[in-house]
Amino acid sequence: MAKYKLEYIWLDGYEPVANLRGKTQMKEFASFPKLEELPMWGFDGSSTRQAEGRSSDCMLKPVAVFPDSTKKNGVLVMCEVMMPDMKTPHPSNSRATILDDPGAWFGFEQEYFLYKDGVPLGFPPGGGFPPPQGEYYTGVGYKNVGDVAREIVDTHLDLCLDAGINHEGINAEVAKGQWEFQIFGKGSKSAADQMWMARYILMRLCEKYKVDVVWHCKPLGKDVDWNGSGMHSNFSTTYMREKGGKEYFEALMAAFDKYKNEHIAVYGPDNHLRLTGLHETQSIDKFNYGIANRGASVRVPHSFVNNGYKGYLEDRRPNSQGDPYKIASRILQTIATVPTK
Repeated sequence: MAKYKLEYIWLDGYEPVANLRGKTQMKEFASFPKLEELPMWGFDGSSTRQAEGRSSDCMLKPVAVFPDSTKKNGVLVMCEVMMPDMKTPHPSNSRATILDDPGAWFGFEQEYFLYKDGVPLGFPPGGGFPPPQGEYYTGVGYKNVGDVAREIVDTHLDLCLDAGINHEGINAEVAKGQWEFQIFGKGSKSAADQMWMARYILMRLCEKYKVDVVWHCKPLGKDVDWNGSGMHSNFSTTYMREKGGKEYFEALMAAFDKYKNEHIAVYGPDNHLRLTGLHETQSIDKFNYGIANRGASVRVPHSFVNNGYKGYLEDRRPNSQGDPYKIASRILQTIATVPTK
């Protein structure tokens, strides 16, 4: 038997964006614990906006487990928040009731800024701006990416792979101090579990660099010529990959247009600052799609069309603070309204 460090991680009750929380307990196991071996665990919900002080108990239900290579016998445990009866999902629990389909594949492209001393890495301290956007995207060299960001993103990549997370890649983004990583998963819950855990690992890693991860979709404001951050969501279902067809695709896009407001409602706060029709976005009140069009609501890859309208599509509207549980579920909800043959 060995003692394992179980770091339980959950989403708190803050709105409009939940924060990640974590705490650790020690348990003995003969080997790396399986999910079904992990106990539920209580916490003080009055300190996380999930309960009142006079009845503060909430429960953590393990739903996914990952090895933590930063610690000896380390375990990262993604949890849902439950009521004290240990059966009823807490109102803040955005995972418990979402649509899930193991045949639905999601690829999330998480953009974010790295900030130090109140400004993005590479911005002049105390105000002002670096040279304008142009060379930063996929850039290399100190003038483009500085002296610490690449170490952070490369280490994050390794930690995610060690944890068994399907981390698919990284790149410097369009704005100075802005980066992206990509997560792939099969099924909305699995894909979103991995995204939330990857976010947690990045934030925890940045602590030792005295750097903050800023997830806000437009941290520099909408009135400057600097890109915002999205979480472009690539998606496909078994039907889209194997059957598809132009008629089905057009019906699917009509449904996405019909439910555009319902999508925007769960695609992250302050999206009106980002979805302006500029900086590779479509306006928030419009819906369109286009082949290889990064200014569209939905980008249609050339490979999709060339393969007989089969494969995946990219919804470019979700923003960097969006909850991947809600985003994946809304996409599946809309897909479910379109008949298949």
